[in-house]
Order: sequence, then structure tokens, then C-alpha cells
Amino acid sequence: MDALIDGYRRFRAETWPRERARFEELAARGQRPHTMVIACSDSRVDPQMIFSAGPGELFVVRNVANLVPPYMPDAQFHGTSAAVEFAVRVLKVERVVVMGHALCGGISALLGGAPPEAQDFVAGWMGIAQRARTVALRCDAPEQRQEIAEHEAVRISLENLMTFPWVLEAVASDRLTLHGAHFGVATGRLVLVPAQGEPRIP
Repeated sequence: MDALIDGYRRFRAETWPRERARFEELAARGQRPHTMVIACSDSRVDPQMIFSAGPGELFVVRNVANLVPPYMPDAQFHGTSAAVEFAVRVLKVERVVVMGHALCGGISALLGGAPPEAQDFVAGWMGIAQRARTVALRCDAPEQRQEIAEHEAVRISLENLMTFPWVLEAVASDRLTLHGAHFGVATGRLVLVPAQGEPRIP
């Protein structure tokens, strides 16, 4: 905890004076982020840092392997779906970006099986991306399977977003756009991953 408190003190001493006016404005008028980012919980992949975004610009939800489940409004708990609903219907963001990344532990669990300590939730959660495993295992080069599955998981999440009726409606009326991306942890490079077709460097 001491390291976190030290970081907070640096924030108060260095960042807060610089950003105080922005925070005060955000407190007064509320948040109006232009973009929702659905990213992995991986500690190496920080959307705000990657996109050089300031407070109030991004509405971020992070989960294991940046997955979006299909639309399923039932009595279960749906943290990611609730965040999508709030971003699209209440905040009215202009775009949703699903950002995968290299070396994703969730995708490793999908391909090779979740560790024994991660059977309660991770194993079932990664079932959302089962198709990514099928696609990756078709590849003859084992060293490429991880990245192929990471890209495919992004595509699956983009497809699942379109199962939400109010996302579909917003996209159809050009009020919302959906984008896929993949971040290289070791390279710092971002590629865009379309719902169909080959990834490309922006």
C-alpha cells in the first residue's frame, strides 16, 4: 500500500495542479467521454496511456481478454454489458473500441486450458471466445496461434456488440462506430483489427 500512497502523493504534488481545472469542470458538468474502450485487465495495457488521453475522454471497462458477451438481459450479473449499456445509451459515446493485446493470459488459457487456480470463473468466461481457439488451432505455425486467437477474440467481441439492439440501432443510424485494435506489449505498436479482413497499422 505504501507504493500506492507514494504515487497518490506524486499525483497531488505534480499532476493535480496541472489538471485541477479539468477535474473541476468534469465535476461541475459531468463526464462526456467521446469513446468507450473495452480492454483487458492486464496490468501492461493501459488504454489512457496508449491513447494519450486525459481525464474525461475515455469510458473504460476492463476484463479478462477484453471480451464482450452476447446480449443476454437476464437475472445474472453482467458487468461488461452494464458498462456498454451505460456508455452507449446514457453517455452516448461516439465510438466503442475493443482493444486486445499481445501475450494475453486469458487467450493463453483459452488455447492451453485455464490454470487449476482459475477454474471458478476464468475457464467459463473464456468460453465466449471458443471460436478464436478453433480458428487459431487451424494454423500450421504454432508460434502464430496466440496472436491469431487474440485478433479473433476482438472480432468476436465486435460481433457480440452488434447483438445489443440499441448498439445495432446506433450503428445503423451512424451515431456510433465500432472498432477493433491490438496492442503489442513488447513493441508498443497498435494495429487495427476490422470485423472482417486483415489487421492494418494506422
